[in-house]
Parts: sequence; C-alpha cells; structure tokens
Amino acid sequence: MVLGRLKAFSGLAPFAVYAFVFLGLPVIAIVVGAFTDPATGEFTLGNIQVAASGIYLQGYVTSIELSIVTAVVPGIIGLVVAHVVQTSGSSALRRVVSTASGVFANFGGVQLAFLFIASLGSSGLVVGWLKALGFDPYDHGFSLYTFVGIAIVYMYFQIPLMILVITPALEGLKPAWREAADNLGASGWQYWRMVGGPVLVPSFLGSVLLLFGGAFSAYATTQALTSGSLAITPIQIGGFLNGNVLSGQENVGKALGLGMIVIIAVVMVFYSVLQRRASKWLR
Repeated sequence: MVLGRLKAFSGLAPFAVYAFVFLGLPVIAIVVGAFTDPATGEFTLGNIQVAASGIYLQGYVTSIELSIVTAVVPGIIGLVVAHVVQTSGSSALRRVVSTASGVFANFGGVQLAFLFIASLGSSGLVVGWLKALGFDPYDHGFSLYTFVGIAIVYMYFQIPLMILVITPALEGLKPAWREAADNLGASGWQYWRMVGGPVLVPSFLGSVLLLFGGAFSAYATTQALTSGSLAITPIQIGGFLNGNVLSGQENVGKALGLGMIVIIAVVMVFYSVLQRRASKWLR
C-alpha cells in the first residue's frame, strides 16, 4: 500500500525538488533574515519596524494603489472586450484575439519600456504627432515616468491577460440559461442581474485579484522606465539586492520581501476561494 502510494507520487518528485530549491529555500531565507539582526545574528523586530515605516511604508501604499488601478480598470475593459468577442459569433475573431492576447500578455520588461519611451516619451512618436496638432501632453501634466504613465504601461499587458483569464468564464454561460430567461419574460438587464452576473462575479473578482498579484510583483518594466525614481516595493527591494543599503539595514530588504509574500498569500487565498465558487457553475 505504502509503496504503491510512493510510486503514484514519484512523478511529482522532480517538481517538488525544483519548487523547494527555487521557492521554498528563498522563502525560508527571507523569513529568517527578516527577523535577524545583521550585526549580531540575534532575533529582532527592527527590520520589520523599518520596513513598515517611512519611505518603505509609502512604497507599499504606492504599490497597492498602482496594483488596484491596473487591476480594476483592465479588468473591466478586458471583460467588455472578451464579451464582445465571445458574442460576435466569429470563430476567426476569437482565434485572432486569443492569439494576440497571449502575445501581448507576455510582453514586458525592458522591451515594453522601450516601446512606450519611443511612443509616449517626451520625444516619442505619438507625442510628436500631438505636438504637431498643437497639443503637448507634457505641458498639461502628463509624464510617462510618473504613476499615471506607469499605470498606462501596465495596462498594455494587463488587459490582454484579463481577456485570456475571463474568456473561459464567459464560455461557461450556457445559452440555455439565456433562452430560459427570455421564455420567462426577463429583460436583458434582469438576465445579467439575476443569472449571468452572479455566475460571473466570482470569476471576475478572481481574475482581478490575479491581475493585482501580477502588477504588485512587477519590477523590470518600472525599473527600466523610471530608474528607481518611483517608490514601489519591488524597486526598493531591488535597491537592497544591488547593495544600496545603509549599515545595519542589510536585512530590511528581506523584511520588505516578507511583507510582499504576506500580501500575495492573502490575495491567493481569496483567489482560491473565488475560483472554487466559480468552478461550481463552469463544470
């Protein structure tokens, strides 16, 4: 019996080893380091206190605000686009949108930063066209290198990602439900309020949480665009890893990382709950 179970799970051994080495060990190192005084090696809450105050606390606030904006807005836009595509009746359009979304959702980092600098930077192509029309967005408060600019960049890959993750939920809305609602005299609004909406809400909220997690942990694109001038937690952690640290605060970066782990863990718990609720209707 025991040998049979071991054989059944033996195929998971490579993945388990991989996950432990590249996920488990780093998490353990972060947790231990967050509560360790780098000078004495003794237990301390000093790293946590520093990470939860001043510019580091503001980094968390900015990261959360940016993540909320770039999760909710793309979530709504992605839902609308996915619904339009799904109800269009064109299989060719669905294939094109699905393929394009898969490409754009994975396009990020330095390449994406360069794309937006070349288009929406102070000397970018789109900005040049607007200047030729007599409107300079940089004279009206816009900047690619601020909160608003970074949010626009994030939406470039967040909207396609939302389309990908919400499409299965839209496909799970059975035509028979709409037909039954119509036969009972329900209007379109009543159908969405009483049938379609309640079924989609768990999937929509779960998808938004997924977008939040992706935006909260994003690093390369913002770093390439702002060179660290925008105070968000991933960039602050990157500064510690690059050696930009005061004496005695070597483990503050690990405390910041622990905070991110806690936030992402909470997000994933809610995501799992919502996915379980959504799966009851999408089987």
